[in-house]
Amino acid sequence: MPPGVQGCVTEWGSRGKSLAGSSHPQLTGIRAGRHECFDRLVFDLRDTGGGLDAGCRARYVETLHQLGSGGPVPVGGGAVLEVVVGAPSYDVRTGEPTYDAEFGAPLPGIALGGHRAFRDARFAGGFEGETQIGLGVRARLPFRVFRTADHLVVDVAHTW
Repeated sequence: MPPGVQGCVTEWGSRGKSLAGSSHPQLTGIRAGRHECFDRLVFDLRDTGGGLDAGCRARYVETLHQLGSGGPVPVGGGAVLEVVVGAPSYDVRTGEPTYDAEFGAPLPGIALGGHRAFRDARFAGGFEGETQIGLGVRARLPFRVFRTADHLVVDVAHTW
């Protein structure tokens, strides 16, 4: 490690975070990655004519409750991070899925083996133009939420 570097330092905190949004692009994919200091969940967005400025809310919850119905969604891990993205996982004109996942099931194509923070990732469905995900993490760890050109990103630190 270079002199003066003391490892991974985050000042993100574990309180709820949100990004305001002015559009509702489509959610087309979700993927996970591992980094030296954090695990990352990336939401891929597609512009439907209104832009890619999707909103996002993330917070730790005791139990994940599905938007709309309020029914519980089991998520493994020491803590559950609820992530609600302002992008439907279906085409609002046709009803066809743009991100094909089953309610309560693990997110398709995401293998969490080797992740230090992530333990489980569940699809909780969609409601009124939003998509809800339950992210099971090892413990209540610091996290951040940010937007890039065509993605929403959630990073969860490995340690405090």
